[in-house]
Amino acid sequence: MTLPGLATRPAWQGQLRLSLVSCSVGLYTATTKASDISFNMINPATGNRIKMVTTDPDTGPVERSSLVKGYAVEKNNYVLFTDDEIKAVKLETTKTLEIERFVDADTIDRLYWDTPYILSPQDDSSAEAYGVIQEAMRRTNRIGLGRVVMHGRERLMAIEARDAGLLATSLRMRDEVRSTADALTMVPGGKHDKQMIAIAEQIIAQKEGPFDPDEFTDRYEDALRALIEEKKRGHKIVTSKEPEESGNVVDLMEALRKSLQGKSAKSKPKGSATVSPIKRKR
Repeated sequence: MTLPGLATRPAWQGQLRLSLVSCSVGLYTATTKASDISFNMINPATGNRIKMVTTDPDTGPVERSSLVKGYAVEKNNYVLFTDDEIKAVKLETTKTLEIERFVDADTIDRLYWDTPYILSPQDDSSAEAYGVIQEAMRRTNRIGLGRVVMHGRERLMAIEARDAGLLATSLRMRDEVRSTADALTMVPGGKHDKQMIAIAEQIIAQKEGPFDPDEFTDRYEDALRALIEEKKRGHKIVTSKEPEESGNVVDLMEALRKSLQGKSAKSKPKGSATVSPIKRKR
């Protein structure tokens, strides 16, 4: 079933279940990359697009349809699986998205949020049960947690009421999320200069504003599109200048003060306090 405004095919379809209430639903990608620029590998001598050929290092090219999946138990040693053997591993979540728990949205660390999907009813007979679940979740303002088997693995889904429907966002599993505390051990501890923090807070206040996605376009892709247009017109491409790197030593207080004043960092304001130069770690 193709629903207006959604992708042609759902990424997953099955039953949404809340206790004894269930309805037929599908997960449709809530984002798109249709406008992304993509390049092909071209042989400049012929102008032909290069084709990637599946090749055995000993026997040469092989038909993709003859291949099977393999799991490396050690280097160059694999156990092999057919598609039927993989499909035989079935869980209830292969066809059922059961809401197991309700939580506050604030209790889910943003590191765990992954890919959003529109959770939509698949037929008219499922619309009423879907609407009841959606309205109850909207009123209680809770996030429902459930699991589905999708794209070859079981995924945890966070389901929330959004507009007149439900949004389901896949969540990363615990072993997929790295500890930020461990990754940031190089950040110096201890107390920081109160005056510098106060200036930084003023800079933050100056830059406050609402989030408007229309203001944040992909400037790199915009530049690529302009480059493509220049190439289509046969114009010579001018290489842009590399941005200059800042020095290794900075006066942090001076940088903060000049950022607050919105002035260039050519001269130091008279009478400003200074701190010892800080060397950036490489």
